[in-house]
Amino acid sequence: MVNRITQKTLNDLEFPTVLQIIEAYCISELGREKVLQIQPIPRELELKTELNQVNEYLASFENENRIPNHYFDDITKDIYLLRIEDSFLEGNSFQKISSISATVNNLLVFFKKFREYYPTFFIQSENINLTTFLINHIDKMISPYGEVVDKASETLNGIRKEINRVRGKLGGSFTKSLSHYVSLGYLDDIKESVVDNQRVLAVQAMHRRKVKGTILGNSKTGSIVYIAPEATLQLTRELQNLQYEEKEEIVKILKQLTNTIRPYTDLLITYINYLSHLDMVGAKAKYAYDINACLPKIVREQKIYFKNAYHPILWEENKKQNLPIIPQTLELDKQQRIIVISGPNAGGKSITLKTIGLLQAMLQSAILIPVHERSEASIFDNILTDIGDNQSIENQLSTYSYRLKNMRNFLRKCNDNTLFLIDEFGTGSDPELGGALAEIFLEEFYEKGAFGIITTHYANLKVLASELENVVNANMQFDQKSLEPLFKLHIGQAGSSFTFEVAQKNGIPFRLINRAKKKVEREKIRLDKTIAKLQGERNKLQKTTDALEKEKSFAKENSEDLLIKQQKIQDKINSFQELYDNNQKMLSFGRKSNELINKFFQTKNKNQLQNEFLKWAMIEKSKHEEKKKEKIEIEHQKKNSDKEKPLSKRERTKINKEIRLQQKLKEDHLRKIEKEVLPEVKKARKKKKTIEREKAIVIDGYELQINDRVRLIDGNAKGTIDKIEKNIATINYGFFIAKSNVNQLELVQRVHPKSFPKRKS
Repeated sequence: MVNRITQKTLNDLEFPTVLQIIEAYCISELGREKVLQIQPIPRELELKTELNQVNEYLASFENENRIPNHYFDDITKDIYLLRIEDSFLEGNSFQKISSISATVNNLLVFFKKFREYYPTFFIQSENINLTTFLINHIDKMISPYGEVVDKASETLNGIRKEINRVRGKLGGSFTKSLSHYVSLGYLDDIKESVVDNQRVLAVQAMHRRKVKGTILGNSKTGSIVYIAPEATLQLTRELQNLQYEEKEEIVKILKQLTNTIRPYTDLLITYINYLSHLDMVGAKAKYAYDINACLPKIVREQKIYFKNAYHPILWEENKKQNLPIIPQTLELDKQQRIIVISGPNAGGKSITLKTIGLLQAMLQSAILIPVHERSEASIFDNILTDIGDNQSIENQLSTYSYRLKNMRNFLRKCNDNTLFLIDEFGTGSDPELGGALAEIFLEEFYEKGAFGIITTHYANLKVLASELENVVNANMQFDQKSLEPLFKLHIGQAGSSFTFEVAQKNGIPFRLINRAKKKVEREKIRLDKTIAKLQGERNKLQKTTDALEKEKSFAKENSEDLLIKQQKIQDKINSFQELYDNNQKMLSFGRKSNELINKFFQTKNKNQLQNEFLKWAMIEKSKHEEKKKEKIEIEHQKKNSDKEKPLSKRERTKINKEIRLQQKLKEDHLRKIEKEVLPEVKKARKKKKTIEREKAIVIDGYELQINDRVRLIDGNAKGTIDKIEKNIATINYGFFIAKSNVNQLELVQRVHPKSFPKRKS
């Protein structure tokens, strides 16, 4: 890809204004400089890498692993000094270098650790050396405040110790002189001051000859003379000599450190470029976050599909004024290469054209754009623009001359990988002649396979757009009732200029508008009216369609809610039905059990009871299997419901065979369990019966009484004696009553525990 987008094109699209906005998001001066120098990136691989970096930085705002702080100080001048032989850096410069090295090291470690989150940043960081040599060496010599530390050399350490010793003696000597002259009353009220970093006595002018020392100055009024006491002069000279030696040693240390750092000059340049580039990428990402921008899909075939796109500068202005912004959706591809936009003045034609051009220029400069995330775009070799008046006084060019010169440039550069944007195509000359020439230019652009958008009021260009295969008309919508533009783009139909309506809205008297209408050809007015009427009808149709879509969506939501409620009610009904059926079944089982037990008490025939119970159980089993069979058939029919065919005889036979096989397997399994478990059950029953027998209260000679609890000698059921007649006892078991000879009964619980009446002999 060879990018040939000129600065004139970028200026036409107000691209520098966007850069000024992005600049404010930078955290360093070098970052700001880089932002203001942003240009469309000519190499496709480099462009995609930069776009991915901005997108990864933007994504970091929403995950827990945010990119670390990357603020840094500008060390450009320090790097320049490093390149000069025998030069040396100050302590603060070394501290900046150490800080930058630490910042870069942190970033390199971070991107290596989170390479899955930031793959593009990680690949870039792999080319940068991570070293702790600079940090360790500088920190040994320079304090966090940019001063050379005492331990930088033994000589410096000794000098500073000596300085501290002399300062101590100097302070003591000065204090002694101060006390002496205060007692004599020679000093002013302030007593002392500092001149040239040296403590001096504030002596009253009248006593200056009485104080021994060196005069270093006086006050503005001359009433005070500042004198260094004679006793401190020797110590002061000694201190000054030591301070000079200290400076010499510090310079020596700084030169040594500079010589040590000098071989790493290229690495420091790499660090600075890396951090300033990261600052620029971060500023782009912060800007994208604020305007809700994203990275559209980059496609190979020449195409622009911007969904819900808006102009970022207009968005900023409207945001300040609390005004809404209306997004536009526009598509250019091989089937729709050129769009001719018509419509009223101040209706949004130019801003739509500028929006597409600016967003494309931003994208090709690795800046994310405010569009829907499903938008798509390709990269164009060139973007050509003809926007605005552009009269040139210096070159003595009129508007039309300038435009003709521009068209010559367009014709020379246009190809199938060019995007051209022309505002008010053909204006600046006689409408008929200029329109004819514009028509020829449009045909040439079409023949060259270029992609583009033009805005115009010329009817012949609207007609040509409808005739050419890959050119379409579009219009900016206009509300004829309120005489207000709607700022909505509609593809597929030319628009009226609404010249007289716009004039009326801007306060031109109606009588003048009518006079103007009479001067225009009747056919042209009829054509304009027809276009306006069609546009009005289409607006109404669009409103109706939108309303129907809303109603349809609302009805669909309500229908889904009703279906959910209906399903819940049906589930409850099924649940209640199942519960009712189970209760009925249990009641039926209870009645049948009661009937069999009563019959047994009357006949005392165990075999008959067992046979009838087994017969009843087998009938219930056959009913259960029949229901199960029906259920399997229903499920099978549901599975095959998409075929909408009833089960064939062969399929039904197959299902019955499967059911019988399952039944047989279950019966065999039950027989096996019965064979294994039944002997154990019999043993357990026998043992339980023996235990119950042992627990029973049996008393020799005891005569059974009414209300005693008893049971049959060979039975388990317990009942209460209601009456005894001729050795026949009537026993109440609760849910039934039976009679038995008292000799066949055994006592379980007597009615009066304390009384034991004897049986009558």
